[in-house]
Amino acid sequence: MKEALFYEKLKGKKVRCYLCHQHCLIEEGKKGICGVRLNQGGVLYSLVYGKLISENLDPIEKKPLFHLLPGTYSYSIATVGCNFQCEHCQNWQISQYRRDEIPGSLRKPEEVVRRAIEWGAQSISYTYTEPTIFFEFALDTAKLASEKGIKNVFVTNGYMEKEVLEEISPFLDACNVDLKSFREDFYRKVCKARLTSVLENIKLMKKLGIWVEVTTLIIPGLNDSEEELKNIARFIKEVDESIPWHVTAFYPAYKMTHLPPTSLEVLIEARRLGLKEGLKYVYTGNVRWREGEDTYCPHCGRVVIARSGFSLREVNLKGNRCLFCGGEIDGIFEVPEGGN
Repeated sequence: MKEALFYEKLKGKKVRCYLCHQHCLIEEGKKGICGVRLNQGGVLYSLVYGKLISENLDPIEKKPLFHLLPGTYSYSIATVGCNFQCEHCQNWQISQYRRDEIPGSLRKPEEVVRRAIEWGAQSISYTYTEPTIFFEFALDTAKLASEKGIKNVFVTNGYMEKEVLEEISPFLDACNVDLKSFREDFYRKVCKARLTSVLENIKLMKKLGIWVEVTTLIIPGLNDSEEELKNIARFIKEVDESIPWHVTAFYPAYKMTHLPPTSLEVLIEARRLGLKEGLKYVYTGNVRWREGEDTYCPHCGRVVIARSGFSLREVNLKGNRCLFCGGEIDGIFEVPEGGN
């Protein structure tokens, strides 16, 4: 166990956790909502420091991040636990793990960085579950990775406290934020959280200089109305029209096995709405549709990155410039110094 960051000691050996916007009040011997932060004797501990439940080498496009070092690989790690309780979670076996014994392989930050280098990764992604809940380990690892020229990525629900985001921002290069809906009632009922905090953090990430991409999993009958999709697109544009928006297909899982998968037609329409609202880059995900996978130059309309699934078929870029018209394509396209 490692003493947690961002908490307050209270009377009666209670503690208040300020890692995320849940602000859990935790009595002695109890855990927070995430299931991996324990109050022991009035001290809050992380139970998952270096206890990795998953380690994989993934294409960066799988995160999904389409404008961060496309065509490269990301060393992806996770622990059990999550500060959300999403009823449609694809990784619920590990995100909603609530047993006393914490599974996983023990790793030091140095080992993670060394493995990333050995495996030819140009970034480390803190993903699969919510990285905020293993923040102490992510922070220590990100600092070392940054020294080696390796990018750091959070695939996140965006629910961390402002001070937490500010603490890691010097070492955090990119985030893919899962913007699950644009309605508070959806967040309260489906995720047991609040929308407003996520929106504020997306704005803050941009202010802190973190590259941001947004993903919305479109669930039939729950967040697929034209009005809601327009509202999401308008919010993203207000923050920055260059933020890529990934509209992805839902497949029945966890507590939502009764719902049908998202149709391709719905995703195509969501992409059309996003582009109509003025976003530069809108992608479809979890389906095979070439037009929705490719990156188009917002200046001349030509394909600058052609994709097939998580692989690149064609790249028409020189640095971050379109080879056809010389227009700038937003993102981070250079290979980091010290990377492979």
